[in-house]
Amino acid sequence: MSLHIEAEKGAIAETILLPGDPLRAKWISEHYLKDAVCFNTVRNMFGYTGTYNGKRISVMGTGMGIPSISIYATELITDFGVQNLIRVGSAGSYQEDVKIRDTVIAMAASSSGINKTRFNGADYAPTASFELFQKAVTTANAKHIAIKAGNVFSSDEFYADDFESYKKWADFGVLCVEMEAAGLYTVAAKHNVNALAILTISDSLVTGERTTAKERETTFKEMIEIALGLA
Repeated sequence: MSLHIEAEKGAIAETILLPGDPLRAKWISEHYLKDAVCFNTVRNMFGYTGTYNGKRISVMGTGMGIPSISIYATELITDFGVQNLIRVGSAGSYQEDVKIRDTVIAMAASSSGINKTRFNGADYAPTASFELFQKAVTTANAKHIAIKAGNVFSSDEFYADDFESYKKWADFGVLCVEMEAAGLYTVAAKHNVNALAILTISDSLVTGERTTAKERETTFKEMIEIALGLA
């Protein structure tokens, strides 16, 4: 048991899916995992372990933002021996050709500067695990799921003072914005484990389109199918 996860040793699989929303974790366990058992309810950050196609896998919510996912990722790795951490979350598109419900795999994650403290003012470039990235592309191709891959922006703000600021990131090829991948990739690199963020576009800063909270909780299936294929 760790500070924020009440699971016993061995209750969490080596591979875990990490949606931000704990209700999405619950939905994934109910619709994809066989014989799922709840291992965490602390702060209602639900976590479950079951099997998928005969392979043991876990899923757990992480909350919103880099500080939250960094806490859970650190404890999952150091206290429970998790080796593969796969974020499955929503993102806002920065590009005209990145549409609502498109699946994006984050090869790298830019950030607002949270790593500057860790690296004494220097810029650290958090990247995905090549092993998981390669497997995700292969899995997506096998399932005939179209993907886009590239740099994403992990923002520390959801409501920015300057809405137009996204255009600078877009001009440099950043595909979309979310709030966790840079933290996850950094923690995983520190502990020499694998991490990958697979995202579904829930809204577009370009067109103003949005999905509902219920749709984000229960209908972003393609990224989940890719992630489960990595187990």
